[in-house]
Amino acid sequence: MGFDPRDWPSGRSPSRPITGNLDALLQENAALKQEVLRLRRLLDRYERLEREPRATTAKPQWLSQSEAAHWARQLMQQPGWSQLRAGDEGHGLMGLIAHLNRSSFLPHLSLEQRLDRLAPGLGRDLQQALDGLSSKQQLALRAAFAVYGVSAREWLADESRRVVAELRQQCQRLEQRRRSPGAGAHSRQAQTANEAPPGPPPGSDPRRAAAYQQLGLAWGASRDAIKKAHRRLVKQHHPDVGGEAEAFRRVNDAYQLLMA
Repeated sequence: MGFDPRDWPSGRSPSRPITGNLDALLQENAALKQEVLRLRRLLDRYERLEREPRATTAKPQWLSQSEAAHWARQLMQQPGWSQLRAGDEGHGLMGLIAHLNRSSFLPHLSLEQRLDRLAPGLGRDLQQALDGLSSKQQLALRAAFAVYGVSAREWLADESRRVVAELRQQCQRLEQRRRSPGAGAHSRQAQTANEAPPGPPPGSDPRRAAAYQQLGLAWGASRDAIKKAHRRLVKQHHPDVGGEAEAFRRVNDAYQLLMA
């Protein structure tokens, strides 16, 4: 039994008895103690986590210095390697890289920057992996990535003979263009005029417009149409079936830009 404490200040004797549930109060008190202990354990856990060094998420590495050195050695052993020249901005491997960069959809970017757009971190890893190689070896690997794009890793690993042959052919074509620049430009303009699909609306992204044109599609074509055009042109221009690696690269670049 208990009493009503409201009667106590008046000096009157308790007149309204109440029932005090002691067991319920004890149970509630025990539950509160358990909750305090749980919160203390949780706080201790968070404090330990804060004191421990946090693990950083490692970014995937596209290629290493050892891989680049291995690819360079493989290229040097192939027929035609001695005929490749480092060159300058107008010819040779350096000229080929500059030409392919100018003809890409992002001509204002360097090769490494364009590779980073296609596969984040690839251009950075390529630049770091080339340390320690000779100038010609560096240019050959960079030219391979300029020609084949992201798939250059597979080509360098499995088809080094084809890579050297392709680089030689590309350098020879570049030299022919330098000797007669008007003929190639005229033929390309005529082909574009005859085969170009309807143009994009005013104010549209010129890079996407060029990508649609490269795939032979009208502006705003569906993703299914882009995939079908890409499959058709890849089969047509793949070097394994006699196509040009430069055209193959342009098709892949256009596809990746439109599907991004």
